Amino acid sequence: MKTKILFVCLGNICRSPAAEAIFLHQINTLGLSEKYFVDSAGTGGWHVGKKADSRMRSAAKRRGILIESLARQITSEDLHAFDLILTMDSENFAVLEELSNQECSKSNATIKPMLSFSSQTNSLDVPDPYYGGAKGFENVLDLLEDACKGLIDALN
Repeated sequence: MKTKILFVCLGNICRSPAAEAIFLHQINTLGLSEKYFVDSAGTGGWHVGKKADSRMRSAAKRRGILIESLARQITSEDLHAFDLILTMDSENFAVLEELSNQECSKSNATIKPMLSFSSQTNSLDVPDPYYGGAKGFENVLDLLEDACKGLIDALN
């Protein structure tokens, strides 16, 4: 049975689709793709159906990582469908905790900050690069690559 992992940020156009793509890239490289089902979502619905931010897609592509997902908004059903939900910052974590509390006995998912798997930082917040410059996207990719490695180590 596959472990189902959902990465969550605010709009699902920068951080969470990057985390999804990085994790997929890393598990494919390691030959572990058959062990996981991976997706991403946003707590907000502003960008539903859209591709990830072009700046994030470009920065990831320079690293050999393709971000191909389309934005979607998280639903209460995701709490039943996924084993592990990883949030990109404390605001996303709070939204998911509240959603989980509303679903209380029905929720199967463990909710954790993505950076709890990082070896490079003590922060639990992946900074939102949307309003920043190119360095912000590179920084986010650095953090997520490290956290995805830590996540894979923890799961395997």
